[in-house]
Amino acid sequence: MNNKNLIQFTQKSVQTTSITGQERTFIQLVSNEMNVLGYDRVWIDDAGTVIGEINGISPGKTILLDAHADTVSVNPEDWTFEPFSGIIHQDRIYGRGVADTKGNLAAMMYAAAKVDRKKISGKIFVSATVNEEVFEGGSLRVVIDQTQPDYVIIGEATNLNLNRGGRGRAEIIVETLGQSAHSSSPEVGECAVHNMIRLINSIESQQMKTDPILGPGSMVLTDIISAPFPGNSVVPNRCRVTFDRRLLVGETIASLENELLEYANRANVECRIYLLDATEITYTGYKIQGKKFFPAWLFPQDHILVEKSYKALKKSIPECKLGTFRFCTNGAYSAGISGIPTIGFGLGKETDAHTADESIAINDLMKATIGYQAIIEELLS
Repeated sequence: MNNKNLIQFTQKSVQTTSITGQERTFIQLVSNEMNVLGYDRVWIDDAGTVIGEINGISPGKTILLDAHADTVSVNPEDWTFEPFSGIIHQDRIYGRGVADTKGNLAAMMYAAAKVDRKKISGKIFVSATVNEEVFEGGSLRVVIDQTQPDYVIIGEATNLNLNRGGRGRAEIIVETLGQSAHSSSPEVGECAVHNMIRLINSIESQQMKTDPILGPGSMVLTDIISAPFPGNSVVPNRCRVTFDRRLLVGETIASLENELLEYANRANVECRIYLLDATEITYTGYKIQGKKFFPAWLFPQDHILVEKSYKALKKSIPECKLGTFRFCTNGAYSAGISGIPTIGFGLGKETDAHTADESIAINDLMKATIGYQAIIEELLS
């Protein structure tokens, strides 16, 4: 086990495509590598996630390190390098998913394998979860049910800082109604789109709440459609929009609905508000179902997980700072829903995710591996 093997595995990970719903081959690659690295047990669960287990010399705490296996799609024309080449250029590995988050998965896998099992008590689990890009925490729930961790470490881009919380996310549907009429006589109808515009203006005129640690909440319109569509000279009697709402700690489904109703009342618009119910099917055929509501989470600086992990990281990565995620991660389930103490750590920057020419520095890959190992040893020694 050496740095060359880690780099080569990271390259091979990029070369093995795993767009959401198409992770099977990559999951098998990870499973094989875990076995090569000497994990005590490796299996693929019903959802299609691969999980590796390493046991210490005696009973103790259980740590779960998780990084998602799936990536978003890619438009090769936008890239300088072939997006699934895993090419190394100027000491950086390029390719889709290398920052989000295959580099972190590789670092976790190798870090856990490097730990001296005779010097730790407890269990280490490493998981490569599926379908995270479309349903945060959906497959992690299945992993947590199997592993029952005391602590969770989310392997996402933190620029080698330690994140102790993250904003949540909700997908909210809002529908306004109107009255159909021929477009030659619009005065006898009521345009549902005009009603929606008033509501949107009402929302945009309000300032979102801000958390001193997590930052501001946000509400972004991501799609809009009217009915009938196409219109064919008909004043639309229905308009539907989807809002991507970034959440702060304490915000609930009820509070979101009440907030939007208040905006609608100010605009004098009647509307229907509900959270998107979604069903995602993994490559194994497993169904992940639920509302698109993923809570925010935050742990205090003096929480034992944060304190010990930060202490370990400062020794190996002196420039490490405390921070939080702006984007939503699997931590929304482990911490936000299950209440399991959770932190985030990894190489790469959040702004590198989902971009053309996505890349990581090889030196940061090494640092992340050292960092993961340091956290594990601090928590389980």
